[in-house]
Amino acid sequence: MDYKRAEEIVLSPKEYEVSYNGVSVWIDKLHDDGKTATVHLRKSLEERSEVNVEELKEEYLIH
Repeated sequence: MDYKRAEEIVLSPKEYEVSYNGVSVWIDKLHDDGKTATVHLRKSLEERSEVNVEELKEEYLIH
């Protein structure tokens, strides 16, 4: 995904399904470098990772 789309998802009141390496994640924060984000697994709030935004994939819209 590109950084602009990641920003749209983070700022949206809608909930989007995003995955990283095939695992469902929440985008917690986009970094000022325009390339990375902090994410956490949907099932685990404790484990956070910094990832390349280009490796995130939008799966589908959750209603």
